[in-house]
Amino acid sequence: MRIIAGTYRGRNLKSPPSLQVRPTSDRLRETLFNVIAPRIHGTRFLDLCAGSGAVGIEALSRGAAHSTFVDRSRKTCALIKANLDLCHVPEEQTKVVQREAGEFLREAISRETEPWDIIFFDPPYASDYPEMLELFGKTSEALLAEQGLLILEHHHKNQLPDIVESLGRSRILKQGDSALSFYRRIKN
Repeated sequence: MRIIAGTYRGRNLKSPPSLQVRPTSDRLRETLFNVIAPRIHGTRFLDLCAGSGAVGIEALSRGAAHSTFVDRSRKTCALIKANLDLCHVPEEQTKVVQREAGEFLREAISRETEPWDIIFFDPPYASDYPEMLELFGKTSEALLAEQGLLILEHHHKNQLPDIVESLGRSRILKQGDSALSFYRRIKN
């Protein structure tokens, strides 16, 4: 795995040793950032189920102001920190949190954390997407900035709803076995 473009372009990242972690491929990451490139500069980026941290680091490399990395595994969080060190990312631009994704989001809501501009959620494909989508939909005003974007990576055969509470899917991109679903807040 490597950083594709921007400040940290060409830096090789350490990969997770476990086969249970499925990193977002370089090709899919490139597709993702081609789509969000016009809106990445200066954003607050949340990489949920971050794995190696490659997506959040790519966001920083391309101009995001801050990336928060969340993963439930202590070893994975150590890997993210090692990859941030490899790229020499300034500490003030990052936060690494060891927590379950749902637990982290509920805590962020209760603490009234500033909403993120872009949230990238890439859990194991066997995860309960409907439950997490429901949480995002019910709390999108607290989690997503007004023009924010929630992006879910999922298996292309996993059919996700077009509308969930206050979120509407604006786009879906399929590549190989993976798909990216883009959700935005629906105006009331």
